[in-house]
Amino acid sequence: MVPFAAVRTRCALACLVAVASGAALAQDSGHKKLDDPAQIGNRDVGKGVNFYSLEKEMALGKQLAEEVQRQAKVVTDPLISEYVNRIGQNLVRSSDAKVPFTFQVIEGDSPNAFALPGGYVFVYTALIKIASEEDELAAAMAHEIAHVAARHMTRQATRSQIVNLAGVPVGVILGGGIGGAVARQGANVGLPAAFMHLTRQDEAEADYLGVQYLYAAGYDPNGAISIFEKLESLERKQPGTVARIFSTHPMDAARIRKTEQEIDSILPARDEYVINTSEYIDIRQRMISLEARKKAAEDGRPQLRTRQDSVEQPGDPDRPTVRRRDLVE
Repeated sequence: MVPFAAVRTRCALACLVAVASGAALAQDSGHKKLDDPAQIGNRDVGKGVNFYSLEKEMALGKQLAEEVQRQAKVVTDPLISEYVNRIGQNLVRSSDAKVPFTFQVIEGDSPNAFALPGGYVFVYTALIKIASEEDELAAAMAHEIAHVAARHMTRQATRSQIVNLAGVPVGVILGGGIGGAVARQGANVGLPAAFMHLTRQDEAEADYLGVQYLYAAGYDPNGAISIFEKLESLERKQPGTVARIFSTHPMDAARIRKTEQEIDSILPARDEYVINTSEYIDIRQRMISLEARKKAAEDGRPQLRTRQDSVEQPGDPDRPTVRRRDLVE
């Protein structure tokens, strides 16, 4: 009789072979579709061995999101929340995602956004601060939508479960691919590591899909380059800040250059893109002002309010500022 442990290991190794070959096959057969933004919505970017059904993935994401909400400081201002959610939903409609999404803003000093399985995306206030244009914020959000559309979190959790079942080191089997992955930051809360460890390949795919979603939603895809450059600059000034966030895929010149090449090769040029909107400028300033007042109140210092802070700024939210990127400084 073959010992159960041996059977278990053989089954797990067989699953790992299926994961590797299935991923390679899916990448080969779907490559042309993935290169064509006109096919968005008609392609299955989440192919691969996955122990989680979409229903289970959404239920799991809801549970994890509730944990984040209990531990993080969620921004409750209705104008800010609604606007960020509206940007997100516009991007989702231009993506390959097959689940409904919710977007929330949380307080934090890290210029980051992160996604949970099943369509739950959280955006840090620090990201909105560093993203001076709407297409930059949209680029970061599109990247997280891509992680969900490609089902990276549950596919990674599936790989982890298979490896745990086999009881052998991941690096031995996969040559350091998954074994080299480091946990994503998340919201500084206790999220299960199995869902937050993403590989360099996952991050590269999210970059690739994210710029397509950004483009399909009408934004300038170079917004992704712009926010990457800002994050790279921040990393140079404050070493470790960005590296902790993007440890699986460092924010460096190579990543920026690769994204530039992908934009040039797969996205047909347009005469006009949405780069920024007057509403985003107002919402961003509102968030910065509210955060400053809150901090001053917590420090016990008096706070002077300006007329701009106390009076709502007029403007048509449906009228974006549409400009050519080469005309913007």
